[in-house]
Amino acid sequence: MLDRTIPFCNTIMKCSDYEYRDVELPDGFSIVSYQPGFEREWAKLECAIGDFDSETEAERYFVETYLQKAELFPNILFAMNEANDIIGSCIAWQDMQGINCISSLHWLVVDERYQRIGIGRALCTAVMNIYAKHRGLPVYIHTQPWSWKAILLYISLGFKLQKTDTFSHYVNEYEKAMIELGKITTEEQYELLKRSSEE
Repeated sequence: MLDRTIPFCNTIMKCSDYEYRDVELPDGFSIVSYQPGFEREWAKLECAIGDFDSETEAERYFVETYLQKAELFPNILFAMNEANDIIGSCIAWQDMQGINCISSLHWLVVDERYQRIGIGRALCTAVMNIYAKHRGLPVYIHTQPWSWKAILLYISLGFKLQKTDTFSHYVNEYEKAMIELGKITTEEQYELLKRSSEE
């Protein structure tokens, strides 16, 4: 479970250089595109980690935000286990910044029972491959210090913490975020965070 006692600070990441790579999954697992009804499973995943107060609220958000354009469906990805249960999700999305579309990676979530076996990395890789194929770089992420493990994953995929840059409506709180990250990461991890920061 995410530790939401860690203060929330808008944390912006960007990947400007990425090349298509193979998606590696444990045996029996797969990644598929959205199919009708998957919004209910997405809502369960997001409620389980506390991102919404109810599954009804989460499902309504998903439908209103992501299901208004049919061409988006192939870019909403879900991980499934051997029994074809949905156990994770990640979304390739286009945020608006004025009149410009900004590529972004949205809502990485993995069922707690299936974490630390490569599902999150596989989902992120599959999303980034979409952008690599369609020349959608750079790709942005909005995150926060309580997702520090995901931040380290994003860095391993080529993302950089942004000291000043931002996208959509987010206010970049890099300095505050780094203070909080310094409290919860090891010295080695914190040094990596600093090395992986750019103007």
